[in-house]
Amino acid sequence: MVKPMARTPNRDLTISQQLSRGPMDLPFLMLTLILLVVGLVMVLSASYASAYYDSKVGSPYFYFRHQLIYGVAGVLVLYLVSRINYQAFRGWSILVLGASIVLLILVLPFGTGGGTVGAQRWLTLGPFTFQPSEIAKLGVVLTFSAWLSKRNDRKKRPWNRRSLAGRALGFLDRIGFLELIPYALVLIVIAVLMLLEPHISGTILILIAGAAILFAAGVNMGWFIGGGAVVAAALVYIMTQMSHTSARLAVWLDPWSDELGAGFQSIQSLLAIGSGGLLGLGLGNSRQKFLYLPEPENDFVFAIVCEEVGFIGAMLIIILFALLIIRGYWLALHARDRFGSLLIVGIITLFAFQVFFNIGVVTGLLPVTGISLPFFSYGGTALIIQLAEMGIVLSVSRQIPAARAG
Repeated sequence: MVKPMARTPNRDLTISQQLSRGPMDLPFLMLTLILLVVGLVMVLSASYASAYYDSKVGSPYFYFRHQLIYGVAGVLVLYLVSRINYQAFRGWSILVLGASIVLLILVLPFGTGGGTVGAQRWLTLGPFTFQPSEIAKLGVVLTFSAWLSKRNDRKKRPWNRRSLAGRALGFLDRIGFLELIPYALVLIVIAVLMLLEPHISGTILILIAGAAILFAAGVNMGWFIGGGAVVAAALVYIMTQMSHTSARLAVWLDPWSDELGAGFQSIQSLLAIGSGGLLGLGLGNSRQKFLYLPEPENDFVFAIVCEEVGFIGAMLIIILFALLIIRGYWLALHARDRFGSLLIVGIITLFAFQVFFNIGVVTGLLPVTGISLPFFSYGGTALIIQLAEMGIVLSVSRQIPAARAG
């Protein structure tokens, strides 16, 4: 009996190509696709009425059709990105970060959104309308991961101990202050540009993602305590002294103080959640989406979810999000190298807090901010970027050693 020949690596392929052809993590992929499909169904249900009554769009399936097209394109992007050796993202990181900063500058004079949501956050390039902040998030994750992955390889600088400046710089180097300067500068530049839009929630998300990567890289805990105190103080000042945020804070504390104005959306969201009860009114049977709840297919789509599928259905969706997040962190722990691990930590932390912030806003736990629910909220370019980020995670998962992935 002739024994089959053992499989050997294809010698015509480069090492990079062989590494990128390993099996992707199926649990993470399946959870992503399930959430995407459920999100598309909810966009169809939540947007049907608003599209039907909008004479400009011409079809009750307008939002769903566009989201479906972008969803299919996003899955293709996910697959293509997952086939790239993630080490290539090291070289791309500074380009993505630089491009995002340029776009954040351009959105200030040329952006849109000020007349509708009170914040200038969107840029339009041909048929595409997008938020540069979405690209900035990815730029920060890629750049911080690339820089910090080589943190342990850096040699200490030989400061001149004979001079006062040399001793001072040596002390700052030992406590890690000098190391943090480039990361702090990047975060400050992006935060200032985003606050000028203004985009408070997006700024917080980027700061959290940057802090998560720094923490995972082993930066001293004392810097997080000090930095967190400074950021918290700045946020308190912004929320109490800036009219845009202080007004939202007042309405959040008592939405019925302006029930037909700024508090209307929050009140209608709570009515939608409450009317859903335990089992919901049934898929497609929401009442609040009939021009009562503003943005039912966008930032407040989760309120329609609660109304139609009830507490149990909403909890199942939250569990799916939680499983995806847990699986992501598991992949980070088992990544082939530090760069891959930090990439996943940054992406999954961004994803996790975006889910938390959106659901917190919809349920009244947090003040109303313009932040979408991943895979569920209407927005084609944002969906493609989210799926591309999931593709990066899957690219890292392809190179996890078999002994760890078992």
